Order: sequence, then C-alpha cells, then structure tokens
Amino acid sequence: MMSTGLFITLEGGEGAGKSTLMGRIQDWLEQAPIEFIITREPGGTRLGEQVRDLLLHQHQSAVSAQAELLLMFAARAQNLAETIRPALAAGKLVLCDRFTDASFAYQGGGRQLGAALVAQLEAAVHPDLQPDLTLLLDLPVADGLARKHADIPDRIESEQAAFFQRVRAAYQQRARQFPGRIKVIDAALPQEQVVAAAIAHLKKLTESAC
Repeated sequence: MMSTGLFITLEGGEGAGKSTLMGRIQDWLEQAPIEFIITREPGGTRLGEQVRDLLLHQHQSAVSAQAELLLMFAARAQNLAETIRPALAAGKLVLCDRFTDASFAYQGGGRQLGAALVAQLEAAVHPDLQPDLTLLLDLPVADGLARKHADIPDRIESEQAAFFQRVRAAYQQRARQFPGRIKVIDAALPQEQVVAAAIAHLKKLTESAC
C-alpha cells in the first residue's frame, strides 16, 4: 500500500502509442494492486469533456490559438478541483492522459504561443502541484503520422507535419528542463520494450512511496 497519493502523467505526440500504454499500465496497477483513478485532458469532468468536444471535434468552430490554450486550462482547473486533487488527498494514484506539459508542447510549441504564456497560466492554475512522474513517448513525427488510422481526424490531428515537429521539439525541451520528472521512452521500440520501460519507472516510484 502507498502512504501518499501519486500523480503520474502520460505524454507524447500523435501516433506514439499513449492509448496502448495507458491500458497496459492500468493492467499493471490492478495487479499490483494499487488504488488508482484514470483521467484525461482535456476531459475528466463533465465540463472538461464539453471543452474536449469543442476543441477537438467541432471543426466548424474557428478557435484562436489563445482561446484554445485558455480553454485547455479552464478544463484543467476543473479536473484538478473535481478529480485530481481529491484523489491525491485520498492517497490514490492518479494516472492522467496529458497534463500541462501538453500545453507547453501543443499550444506553446505547435501553436507558437511560446512557453512564457503557458507558464503564467500554469502558475495561476496549479502553482503547488506538478506530476511526480511523467512518461514521455518520443517518436519521429513521420513515424507517428504513419501510424495514425483515424477515419476522421480531429482538429489537432488534422495539422501539418511542421506543427507536430514543433510539438516534438517543445516536448524534448521540457524533458531536458525537468529530467528528474520527465522520463523519455523511445516509442519506436517494440511495444513490449516500451511497456517494460514504463513499468520500471512506475515500480521505482511506487515502491519509494510505500
């Protein structure tokens, strides 16, 4: 049993395999056994899911880069208040599909809003909270886009390769800035090696929290 709540986030570009890894991590947590919840961003709450639908699936709605960023943080603030912080306070492990590193990558990098604006919002919304561990699946953009098979890509999936190159560069910059928290996993490796690397990081963290 863990003595304290843990906040784990999963990050990566398009086609990196986040969804597959999320399922495998869930299986491992259930067998551990570790009490946990899973959430996602944008999403995780009723408000967050409405924001997700607006930002990702409402193609007819023109959304400016700044509006996109602000809506992401609005959904994040609700997810923190309604889901993440209560679970951590109860001593649970929170596994979140994307968090603020994604805003630095997609809006700061991809949308070219810059890291400073994202950092200001980060300081306003969760100045006291960072993930205990972030698993970053890194994959060359061309490889990631080749893996995608969505019949109808969402607003972000519809972007051009140059956008995703900026996203990847921003993620890599975050990893260099926070090497203790962000663990980069080569998503080009065979799936079982990717899963093994992720579980090794999780074991180290959860064992230290017991």
